[in-house]
Amino acid sequence: MTEPTPALFRPGLAAPAEGSASAPVVVAIDGPAGSGKSSVSKAAAARLGYGFLDTGAAYRALAWHALAHEADTSDATAVLEVFGDFEYAISLDPADRWVRVGGTDVTAAIREPRVTDAVSGVARVAPVRHAVNELFRRLVASAVLPGVVVEGRDITTVVFPDAPVRILLTAAPEVRAARRSAELTDQDAAKVAAALHQRDAADSTVVDFLTAAPGVQVVDSTHLDFEQTVDAVLSVVDNTMGARDGR
Repeated sequence: MTEPTPALFRPGLAAPAEGSASAPVVVAIDGPAGSGKSSVSKAAAARLGYGFLDTGAAYRALAWHALAHEADTSDATAVLEVFGDFEYAISLDPADRWVRVGGTDVTAAIREPRVTDAVSGVARVAPVRHAVNELFRRLVASAVLPGVVVEGRDITTVVFPDAPVRILLTAAPEVRAARRSAELTDQDAAKVAAALHQRDAADSTVVDFLTAAPGVQVVDSTHLDFEQTVDAVLSVVDNTMGARDGR
């Protein structure tokens, strides 16, 4: 996949010029924690030949940045202070994933439990969400790619409400907890389930990621395995884009 040099994000930085004459097609995917959004979206992007944007990584990176500066992530003022020098870059290539804050590769570090615990605190700060949403739009607009699969929360309703393909990927709570527990083999299953519930509860005060907005198609993976879920997402893309193109 050919990918342009990823745009650097810094608060107040002017938007880069668009990298292509026509904007990439956006496949917007929302869903709760443990629904498989990231892995399914990445696989779907690879099969489509599209880029892949994990929007949650930006909030995780900011949480990591805040913790590195010993900021209280439950204090909106403290979050805004560290946000002022937050420099962020991310790869859109599904086969070569990396995240950087300044000159530091934080790809692995942003998945640490301490960062996960701090994410909701930074994500609920409204000025941060507004600025980061603009970042996502700029990253996609500047990508020299036929399309980008963008996954996260409120992607179908706030970030890209006009995307030609909008999907809510979900699953029953117990299934999501079991899948997340399988991913985190070093953590107790009950604790993983409790953390998942806690994060859903915290994030639901900011965005509604459990209800499909009008025009958003639901893919429920409760009774699907990974490949079946990817196929279901690709089917929605094909059917939606086919209808759009008159096929």
